[in-house]
Amino acid sequence: MGNIRGIRYTKLFLTVVLSALSIVMLLPFVWMLSASFKPENQIFSVPIDWIPKTWTFDHYIKVWGSSVPFYLFFLNSLKVTFFCVVGEVCTSALAGYAFAKIRFRFREIIFWLYVATLIFPGQMMLIPRFVLFRLTGLYNTHWSLILPGMFTAFGTFMLRQFFLTIPDELSESAKLDGAGHFTVFTRIVLPLSFAAVSALVIFQFVGTWNDYESPLVYIRERRLATIPLGLLFFRDDNASQYGAIMAASVCSLVPIFAVFLTFQKQFVAGIATSGLKE
Repeated sequence: MGNIRGIRYTKLFLTVVLSALSIVMLLPFVWMLSASFKPENQIFSVPIDWIPKTWTFDHYIKVWGSSVPFYLFFLNSLKVTFFCVVGEVCTSALAGYAFAKIRFRFREIIFWLYVATLIFPGQMMLIPRFVLFRLTGLYNTHWSLILPGMFTAFGTFMLRQFFLTIPDELSESAKLDGAGHFTVFTRIVLPLSFAAVSALVIFQFVGTWNDYESPLVYIRERRLATIPLGLLFFRDDNASQYGAIMAASVCSLVPIFAVFLTFQKQFVAGIATSGLKE
């Protein structure tokens, strides 16, 4: 009886602590949303007015109707993110299946060497990629943002670990009926891996959508800028347009929330089941 009470108190304590931390983490987003509806002279008022005293939609009108082409930044982000997500899911799923279900010489060594590339920070690759893109003519194009995002060791590792949890008996029985690897992959393994694929989609979508460093280094023309880079244009020689920046940031969060809410259940299941089997 005492153990049961102890477990309940522990769960209650952890729930309170995590709820408090969640509220603290949400406060910046609440302030951003509130600031996007405030006049410019009330954004940094102290104490903070969480509910605006004067509501205004001027910042949203400025964002979508001003000389700064935010709609173009939005479309560029959608384009780059879409191709990165689709490309990574395809390459990671195929590579993950090969490393999990196809036996070939030096399979484990090649896989772990590939995964070992994760120890290198992304900033380390900026200059080599910059030189490569300049030589190949991909500099200042969206391909310089799309191609690196289509091939990731993280996606391959994540899906490979999930594919290992799928019993080999399913694929072996299909092979007895004459199915090849591609048939097994598309009709058996992939349909059973929707949870892990959904989790990978969310990770890649958020990472690509919020990427600032790569567009800053590889993109030079304003018409090619994505949202994180495009926010820099909401400033002039004298000051930044903080109201417009807050409104643009709120608009940029809408696709992230939409994707997360769409794949929420599958995301939780994918995180809970990926990487459980070696």
